[in-house]
Amino acid sequence: MADFVGAIDQGTTSTRFMIFDHDGNEVGRHQLEHEQILPQAGWVEHNPVEIWDRSRSVIQTALSRANLDPSDLAAMGITNQRETTVVWDKNTGRPYYNAIVWQDTRTDRIASKLERDGKGDLIRQRAGLPPATYFSGGKIQWILENVDGVRAAAEKGDAIFGNTDSWLLWNLTGGPEGGVHVTDVTNASRTMLMDLETLEWDDELLGLFDIPRGMLPEIKPSSLADGYGETTIAAFRGIPLTGDLGDQQAAMFGQVCFAPGEAKNTYGTGNFLLLNTGTELVRSDNGLLTTVNYKIGDEAPVYALEGSIAVTGSAVQWLRDQLGIISGAAEIEGLARRVEDNGGVYFVPAFSGLFAPYWRSDARGAIVGLSRYNNNAHLARATLEAICYQSRAVAEAMESDSKVHLDVLKVDGGVTANDLCMQLQADILGVPVSRPVVAETTALGAAYAAGLAVGFWNDTDELRENWNEDKRWEPDWSDEQRRDGYAGWQKAVERTLDWVDVD
Repeated sequence: MADFVGAIDQGTTSTRFMIFDHDGNEVGRHQLEHEQILPQAGWVEHNPVEIWDRSRSVIQTALSRANLDPSDLAAMGITNQRETTVVWDKNTGRPYYNAIVWQDTRTDRIASKLERDGKGDLIRQRAGLPPATYFSGGKIQWILENVDGVRAAAEKGDAIFGNTDSWLLWNLTGGPEGGVHVTDVTNASRTMLMDLETLEWDDELLGLFDIPRGMLPEIKPSSLADGYGETTIAAFRGIPLTGDLGDQQAAMFGQVCFAPGEAKNTYGTGNFLLLNTGTELVRSDNGLLTTVNYKIGDEAPVYALEGSIAVTGSAVQWLRDQLGIISGAAEIEGLARRVEDNGGVYFVPAFSGLFAPYWRSDARGAIVGLSRYNNNAHLARATLEAICYQSRAVAEAMESDSKVHLDVLKVDGGVTANDLCMQLQADILGVPVSRPVVAETTALGAAYAAGLAVGFWNDTDELRENWNEDKRWEPDWSDEQRRDGYAGWQKAVERTLDWVDVD
């Protein structure tokens, strides 16, 4: 068998390809950013063709730099930004419209109407999700209703939908020349269109959004021995595609959270805290999502509770790109360390409304508590604290739903390189924070799912042996500091609500 496994990590701001050996060590990578298209307030789009071009490039470049041939890869996995919606012509491969990104809020009226019409409880019960702008169903409906010709093309069977995993799998396996139109259970569980119990598209849910069933990809397990197909691109032909997971479920796989009660928090564009609930489907009473964690072959699906936070790492990008107070993301730590505390400043980056546990599309970002005393260092520190306070709100909701108290929080993602932010997270939560040696666990998880399918790894116990802690942060704050800081955060959140009128 070949000595390595590869994984495409198609994220919100960039696409990377990573190559791992049997011990889970990185042996190669390449990464390229793609454009963030912001046509108007609340709208966020990507160019699907650019994403596909970037994906081909990073695979080819990573293999070349590692001096590897496609035959050196036993399998390839895909992980992706979930909910981001692509609709394209299956005959030409041409997207009908830009990809509508998970952060996009243009579907707020669709979501609020479902709630007003009494359909919210049906969606929560059947799909495990609240009606919200976050998920794919409303985005598909918007494209069908607002892009000329798409409704007719969908009725004819020409217009098909997928999250970015489906878009890449279709192109990797031939595109218009026989590309497979599939997704996995984790991505399907983020659409508001799949029944969590049957793991099939639900006709009643499709009816709520007036979406033709023929647009939808076939739902497959997340790790599949028979695979979804093989790559047909000349530069890397013949690699079996055997793993497919939404990015946060892939991070759970990479963090080897295979047992009920194990949890991780990923720090990327947004934050995503997931708790494994095993084969039990746990409904949330506190604003969390019930989602599919993964499904390995013919085994029973494993579920999770999830708290999704829209804006965390992207708030740092906002300081860089819109305000210009830092020139690179890495600078924020040094700037924030110039002050001992936030100076009374709280920053709630509700640029796309508030996700878990609030689910308020009417919220917008606010910086509160400013006085003449405050400077850019206080804003930098408040930005890092915002990442951590939002995670605490989700952790408290998760503990209330699951009755599981976190003894330690496993963390991953790019923001975990920021030591101050991770120390603040331990202080604000009051529990230790642990980062693994391989912090980019999203790509690792997709590689694990793909390799497990073809016997590159024998079982999940073998994967556990690869996990090693790199660094741990212990809480330093007193109980009083923790209580007072969180009370200030909660007051700040209140100031963001009811800012946008939602019909």
